[in-house]
Amino acid sequence: MIPTERVTSVNKHDLGSKDRRLEHAVPSGMSVRNRATLMFVVNVAWFFLSHRLALARAAMAAGFRVHLVSDVEDESEAREVREEGIVFHRVSVARSGLNPLSEVRTLRAMRRVLQQARPDIVHNVTSKPVIYGTSVAQGVGTRGIVNAISGFGHVYGSQSGHTLLRGLLDKAYAGAFRPRNVRIIVQNDADRMEVLRLCPEAGGRIYLIRGSGVDLDEFRPSPEPADTVPTVLLPARLLRPKGIGEFAAAAAELRRRGVVARFVVAGRLDPANRDALSAQEMAELAAANGLQWLGDCRDMPRCLSDASVVCLPSYYREGVPKVLLEACAAGRAIVTTDTPGCRDVVRAGENGVLVPPRNAEALAAAMEQLLDDSELRSRMGRAGRVRAEREFGIDAVVRSHLDLYRELLDSRLAEA
Repeated sequence: MIPTERVTSVNKHDLGSKDRRLEHAVPSGMSVRNRATLMFVVNVAWFFLSHRLALARAAMAAGFRVHLVSDVEDESEAREVREEGIVFHRVSVARSGLNPLSEVRTLRAMRRVLQQARPDIVHNVTSKPVIYGTSVAQGVGTRGIVNAISGFGHVYGSQSGHTLLRGLLDKAYAGAFRPRNVRIIVQNDADRMEVLRLCPEAGGRIYLIRGSGVDLDEFRPSPEPADTVPTVLLPARLLRPKGIGEFAAAAAELRRRGVVARFVVAGRLDPANRDALSAQEMAELAAANGLQWLGDCRDMPRCLSDASVVCLPSYYREGVPKVLLEACAAGRAIVTTDTPGCRDVVRAGENGVLVPPRNAEALAAAMEQLLDDSELRSRMGRAGRVRAEREFGIDAVVRSHLDLYRELLDSRLAEA
């Protein structure tokens, strides 16, 4: 039997400071005995900082010693991790490619770290950490493993064509999901069914937690900027499967129709990803289609407050896109694709519009509909905020994770 969805409500108290927020996030009785060690294994540190830092802080407040195994793109990431009081272990994890020598070095490095740290719980996030981290953790006798699926990525897309690679990944994932001391976190219903397809015996160990959560105090509704041209914002890493090409084509079509609006892309380059656009490619795409490219937005609440519509035309197998949760919390109407993860945030006609993936014409029509109707945008934005408060608050997400860690520790103690 699959456990029911764990994220159902949000703490509505005035949470105040960061330390007070952490206290609210820790369930009563969650204090960890004997300072158990929790180790995150993530491919790159910036992803951990953007998607799991609140969880790590709450775990430390609950008494865990927290470690991170990951690579970095910039040394500042390692400094930021250490400043949080997290023990950092740099291990190179290539996100693309399967160079045998490189992969063996990664596995050996992970094994050395786990043998030295002897974590009580290993929490693996994204594909290679899930596959490699489970194998290494099992090999060194780690008693509790959490495998978090943040979407199945481009290989599992409906039109990916990666038949051979997908077959290999099927077997690798099944092996990572099979051990009885593994718990699997998925972010959407389609991924839960994918896990069951890959490993039917994992059914009782799957937990549905819809995304990494959003800080409802940091992201708050605000009126659209007055007396300005409306803005459609696409906030995403510069990856082709995020639908950036389709967004550009739709923007160009709307300009041809005489629609007056700004079409803005805010996103970081990701050169380690095989599907990444280069800076030159993005600049050329922007110039040819009338886009504005802001680069990496370091102040997402401000970027969202400046927008009239948020657009994510992704055909990537998302988990639950964090930026869509932030758009909901910020009270912005959304245009996104009818694909796993995206449709788990947007209910068509309620807090946004769903369009078919890879369809620039439908995307243009949806954006035009919202640009032409400020009252519709406002209504959808209010509905999005309500949904964020009910389902996507960071405190509820953190509590669900800490409850899972407690379950694994209790199971370990019972078996000892």
